[in-house]
Amino acid sequence: MRIIQASDYNDLSRKAANVIAAQVIIKPDCVLGLATGSTPLGTYKELIERYERGDLDFSCVKSVNLDEYRGLTKDNDQSYYYFMHNNLFKHINIHPENTNVPDGTEPDSHKECTRYEQIIQSLGGIDLQLLGLGHNGHIGFNEPDESFAPVTHCVNLTESTIDANKRFFASAGDVPRQAYTMGIGTIMKASRILLAVSGEDKAQILKDVVFGPVTPQVPASVLQLHKDVIVVADEAAMSKF
Repeated sequence: MRIIQASDYNDLSRKAANVIAAQVIIKPDCVLGLATGSTPLGTYKELIERYERGDLDFSCVKSVNLDEYRGLTKDNDQSYYYFMHNNLFKHINIHPENTNVPDGTEPDSHKECTRYEQIIQSLGGIDLQLLGLGHNGHIGFNEPDESFAPVTHCVNLTESTIDANKRFFASAGDVPRQAYTMGIGTIMKASRILLAVSGEDKAQILKDVVFGPVTPQVPASVLQLHKDVIVVADEAAMSKF
């Protein structure tokens, strides 16, 4: 596990974008695993700026997103499809048919999870997977559990995750209670993993992830077992190291 310290959020965004940009340059037809949430916003902004300068070409890149709320349509402004389209995809030259996000409108969870897992396999796996870190250690929507989920699955969101996400909705009651997410096993099959963490409120959980025991009660702790993980964290998130 390689740890890169950034001075602040903007520096973190630049450093995370450097890793992703290098992947695209080295392998123009790479498969990027992408994440949503507040942390990667700055990274996506950096990537857009580099594309606009002519430094990056996404025309051959394929992407697969970590997760999607179950029950939200693509045009819902809180869906992760909507997030990715507005914060990255529409600003770069990635082909829409090369982007993949779980279909939150599919009512048959087994059907959708099987379909999505097959898409990832058909692409040959993920070259670089970007992750954020939840306050309870979740990655994707893999919540603390008794075991590590092996493949894409439907998960019941914990109250802490619902509480963390309610600021994006009109009320906590509007936050979906379920989501489709890549499993821990799926994430761990990525050739390289980039974990981006920002803020003092993530300091304790980041310390637990990096130095604590590997346990499904702290899902991201499993990253200790991956052969190629880069952690980019700002000074605030690393304040307990």
